[in-house]
Amino acid sequence: MGRRGFLRDVGLTGAGVLGASVAGGGSAAAAPAEPAPTGHARGAGGERRLGPGDFGGERQLLLPEVVLLPDGPRRGQGVLVEKGRFREVGDADRLTARHPNLRPVRMDGKLLMPGFVDAHHHLTQSFGKAQAFGQPSEIFKSVWEPLEHALDEKSAYLSAKLASLEALRGGFTTVADAGTRAPVDVEVVARGAEEAGIRCVLARVVSDGKGGEEHLGRWDGNPLIHPSLAIPVPEDATAAVHRKTAKLCAEADAVLQVHVNEHLASVERSLKSTGRRPLEYLHHIGALGPHTLGAHGTLLTPAEMRMLADSGAALSYNPVASSWKGNAVTHATMLDAMGVRFGTGTDGTRGDGFRLVDAAETAQRLAYGIASGDSVCGAGRMWLRHATSLSADALGLGKVTGEIAEGRAADYLVVDLRVPELTPSTDLEWELVRFGNRDLITAVVVAGRLRLWEGNPRDWDASALVDEVASLAPEVVRRADIDRVEPR
Repeated sequence: MGRRGFLRDVGLTGAGVLGASVAGGGSAAAAPAEPAPTGHARGAGGERRLGPGDFGGERQLLLPEVVLLPDGPRRGQGVLVEKGRFREVGDADRLTARHPNLRPVRMDGKLLMPGFVDAHHHLTQSFGKAQAFGQPSEIFKSVWEPLEHALDEKSAYLSAKLASLEALRGGFTTVADAGTRAPVDVEVVARGAEEAGIRCVLARVVSDGKGGEEHLGRWDGNPLIHPSLAIPVPEDATAAVHRKTAKLCAEADAVLQVHVNEHLASVERSLKSTGRRPLEYLHHIGALGPHTLGAHGTLLTPAEMRMLADSGAALSYNPVASSWKGNAVTHATMLDAMGVRFGTGTDGTRGDGFRLVDAAETAQRLAYGIASGDSVCGAGRMWLRHATSLSADALGLGKVTGEIAEGRAADYLVVDLRVPELTPSTDLEWELVRFGNRDLITAVVVAGRLRLWEGNPRDWDASALVDEVASLAPEVVRRADIDRVEPR
């Protein structure tokens, strides 16, 4: 089934297809997979065309037209994938000669690039995405908490799988779930992510100080699930719990996720309850360190930026969230100049990695670049790095994913270069940031396994998931008692 076929089956063809032209899918019950082609399609001139069957087996020698390496895009490079990892990256001719028994997979007109890494997501909020539109900034109390409290195991699982599918369609190979408030075992969230095929940093909320150690040890040996702990906002836990949780994460080499300095109301609430701003408070009680992952940080003072830099803590810059419901935009270019570790995150807004990097650069330009006459605002390379390798670093996965480099997990995208958006090409990194979108993604591979081909899962039924969610979600939203401010 092609993109149009999937969209037709779920009722999205016609005028509505423009916003969702890369289809994908997921279902609670896996349906028979579309069989992999036994042969290979031929182009009009008889040339062999790339197909999903090219990505099978434990060893693959990939020869794309361009590879996005840590130092930039390069031609003439080859990549050997073995048992889900990049084993060799180097000159294509040398690699081909070194492995004569492997049939090279030639990818003319294609870019091989790292998958995007979403540094901040809420997988169990996908049923209420449109409920947040036009609402005042602090919607976690009026929308997200009621919605998540209305979930049961089935709906939480379906929500997580739906969100994971959307992320994969948009080129994300890793997402960081910031912890659900749903009254369910987080195993159902892990199952949804695993079945979709995405790598997930999975948090458990431990504001009461319980269950953290068990959660951190629960996923040993799981190739896709990386445990994390979360305290949603600093005032949710005592200073002792913060310190205990930070220590657990440091010992387990996991991240502690906490929302900090997101909205004016939250800053003022912290000042009244602790006498300090949220991030300043974490620093004061000794809970800010290299294993801390703060979310948002839109309202940081220069002193707090210095605290981040000195402590080694990381931050998730979520530009679309700022645009849709925030009080401000994180000063990301300043953080970069100060050496603060940060990645980019969707906050569950929309799952398109290319649109996210575009928003990241655009928000900086509008909020800070124009006022200072900065016409560069980091340039294309900075935003791609902060959406891939540096996002992985912020999640504690810098040695696992985020780069096409020897030893890293084979989490990558195959992107079509022979398109009007990228023709003619002068600076590919800028062009990917400014012109890219998920329509350009041919394949999404996680841990060496093909997860999507032209937006469609290879081993489960996407349209069945969409149908099931469409039937179930309205009832979940109805019983959630969401308190919306209706636009006039």
